[in-house]
Amino acid sequence: MESVLADLVAEYEALDSIVADLDGKKWSDTTPCGSWTIKDGISHLAYFDRAAFLSATDPSAFKKDVEWMLEGFSDYDRMYARVNAVGNAMAPEDLLSWWRNQRTRLVDAFGTLAPGIRLSWYGPPLTPKNAITGRLMETWAHGRDIADTLGLEPVATDRLRHIAGLGVATFGWSFKNRQMKVPETPVRVELSLPSGRTFVKGAETPTNRVSGSALDFCLVVTQRRHLKDTDLDIRGEAAGQWMKIAQAFAGPPEEGPGPGERIVSR
Repeated sequence: MESVLADLVAEYEALDSIVADLDGKKWSDTTPCGSWTIKDGISHLAYFDRAAFLSATDPSAFKKDVEWMLEGFSDYDRMYARVNAVGNAMAPEDLLSWWRNQRTRLVDAFGTLAPGIRLSWYGPPLTPKNAITGRLMETWAHGRDIADTLGLEPVATDRLRHIAGLGVATFGWSFKNRQMKVPETPVRVELSLPSGRTFVKGAETPTNRVSGSALDFCLVVTQRRHLKDTDLDIRGEAAGQWMKIAQAFAGPPEEGPGPGERIVSR
């Protein structure tokens, strides 16, 4: 738990260093994440960091917050617009302060939790570690949106191992979310981390495997790059099906970018 919390803090700081000194007008730049602006992305992160803090410290307040978010729910776009509007109503400097405050409270609260408890969330209850991993993934993914908007090349660290683990864990979810049958054939994932270490999940098999860089894998499972714009080696039918629909985040099925829309810098 301490390791993933420390990595979450590092991910927060990496994104903060990108947006801290942005010119006021840049906050309105549209990112590749739908029609979201940079300000939308930070607003979204701050709101759900706050939600995770409430889930860990005040379940009743978290429940009321969910009820407010879903009030009059008709589709996810409107729900996210309502959520993002909270931070969007603030000046950039106030939004930054709010985000910093929420994430600090979140890290402090989770540092005191027993690892085996279950926390309410928007789907099934989560362990503290899983909840923190989700926050790290989302911070990295929306940070990638913002960095792409600003023309910044991907900076890969071994923190990607947490996102890769979540990507593997959501194998079945990616199919069920699209009402597709989950393949019975296991898929082995073998990735190279920036440090030179190897991330491996699944039994050794000559078929149905995904291999390559952890950065490429994480970009695909968070739908920040099209599979064809990576150097991932995909072998086997089950592996191929999965990588075409992989979705490591909650919500309705999404298609992600098309080939060439978001190219990885080499």
